[in-house]
Amino acid sequence: MNHDRYDEAYISGILNTVKSVAIVGASANEVRPSFFVTKYLVDKGYTVFPVNPGHAGKEIAGRPVVARLADLPEPVDMVDVFRPSSAIPGVVDEVLAMQPLPGVVWMQLTVRDDAAAKKLEAHGIKVVMDRCPKIEYARLSREIGWNGVNSRVISSKKPVMRKGFQSFGIRQR
Repeated sequence: MNHDRYDEAYISGILNTVKSVAIVGASANEVRPSFFVTKYLVDKGYTVFPVNPGHAGKEIAGRPVVARLADLPEPVDMVDVFRPSSAIPGVVDEVLAMQPLPGVVWMQLTVRDDAAAKKLEAHGIKVVMDRCPKIEYARLSREIGWNGVNSRVISSKKPVMRKGFQSFGIRQR
């Protein structure tokens, strides 16, 4: 697969089918991107498992933290990786030791390892690299448009806001 560019159908297909996510490298620091993504995915209804050995046994964004993927209390659909590219081979080894295997491994912005992607894909695992699921979800659901992300949709219509929690959801085209 060409990981330089992803079709919207590929990304939205993943985000629409995934229900549970392990976030490797989740941070308890509220100003870190990994905390914000963890909280965002929880707020969107995903079951999220933060993975951080330094915070194991505590909570991040209201979710219990485990030290490593092998400690997850249940199988997950996706592993989202907030670790540098140099850490990816070790994370891939942990992923491939999981039973059952997750359907997706998502590597965050600036994280890329083409050899690891080929290894994962050889096991039937979908791979996304150098992307953020929070940004992609918000872009595809049109929650963001002019805020630095090109949604390719220009509209003067504002969404109707109601009381309480709202999610525009990812719209299928």
